[in-house]
Amino acid sequence: MWGAAAEPADSYYQIRPECTDVPNTRFKIKPGKTLSVRKWQAAFTQEGFLDIGKTLSRIQRGGIHPSIRGEVWEFLLGCYDPKSTFEEREQIRQRRRLQYASWKQECKQMFPVIGSGGFITAPVITEKGQPILDPLVLQETNLGEDSDFFKELESRGPLDKKVIQWMLTLHQIGLDVNRTDRTLVFYEKKENLSKLWDILALYAWIDNDVGYCQGMSDLCSPMIMLLEDEADAFWCFERLMRRLRGNFRSTGRSVGVEAQLTHLSTITQIIDPKLHHHLENLGGGDYLFAIRMIMVQFRREFSFCDSLYLWEMMWGLEYDPEMYSLYEEPEFEGERTEGSSKGKPKSIKQCGKYERENMKNGGKSNAEGPLPISVFLVASVLKDKSSKLMTEARGLDDVVKILNDITGNLDAKKACAGAMKLHKKYLKKQAKK
Repeated sequence: MWGAAAEPADSYYQIRPECTDVPNTRFKIKPGKTLSVRKWQAAFTQEGFLDIGKTLSRIQRGGIHPSIRGEVWEFLLGCYDPKSTFEEREQIRQRRRLQYASWKQECKQMFPVIGSGGFITAPVITEKGQPILDPLVLQETNLGEDSDFFKELESRGPLDKKVIQWMLTLHQIGLDVNRTDRTLVFYEKKENLSKLWDILALYAWIDNDVGYCQGMSDLCSPMIMLLEDEADAFWCFERLMRRLRGNFRSTGRSVGVEAQLTHLSTITQIIDPKLHHHLENLGGGDYLFAIRMIMVQFRREFSFCDSLYLWEMMWGLEYDPEMYSLYEEPEFEGERTEGSSKGKPKSIKQCGKYERENMKNGGKSNAEGPLPISVFLVASVLKDKSSKLMTEARGLDDVVKILNDITGNLDAKKACAGAMKLHKKYLKKQAKK
């Protein structure tokens, strides 16, 4: 009926015993607050229509039980329309699995390590598209210098620019995969690392605009753990990237996340003008020290389980019932246009609390549309550390150190509550202008 968890809940959250310096990340179930299996199943009609409004407040209070986390995430991220039936969703799932298999076969024909159970961390071609017959490359590809692949690559003639660009990213993806969540027992298995590499490699191939950027492995990793079928994990990640890919889009002069940093600066200036002035005096008025928090959605600042808890609370707060229809048209024609909707007016009862606040505000919190809640989360963290930053930060290095010291020790629920308060305060001050 739904996607299955990739491993028993307790196993994929466990930290390897030798990693003693990593904070404990075992998820703590809070009876009566967490969205339980029973409450989740009770939200569906016999045909499969989901009253998602019933589940959002519980998610915001206590997160999601690990055993159903993957299938709930698929709804929160817009993979499925809550107004669809069990049968309709199964048809969509099967169609997407076939599409994924087709893309994977296409990539495998270009580079046979895809789908082989391995991955690479060394470059395989030059920027001009010539094969690199380095011993490490040959060892990692396990193809050998005399393999048909390298012979064929040399005989192909000039490669298409898109193929060259894609093949140039494969080793970078491998390097990042090797560094992602390696303290977790789940990634002791090479096949799980390979699955992560395959998904990121395929995404890099089909997303012509953004491709692959460092940090995407942190966003994709939980999907691999939560959804047993590789194709289902890919589509969950693809939907998350619909929200976030603008952060990774770059031009010669800037990266997409800079617009959010500018808004963060504005929010801090309104909420805590003394702190903003202090940061400006330290040369941090561009707020680049907060770029990682926004880019990878606090994966590095929270413990593993708290980051999952934080994500689902954020998605629950931001939930828009029109998300599925917005994402389905057409593939990769830009990420979600915040505040826009089609068809019938959306039911406020089916929206997350943050989305409702923006709707009450006329659908906008700035000229471009509502800001993502993550910007207010960063503002909440800065406000929480305001006293320490004001008294101890004498340079940008101190700011970075103070923020790094909170890694693994933030409280996800407290951070979300703080973000909501700042959001409401910000909207009120904006309305007075």
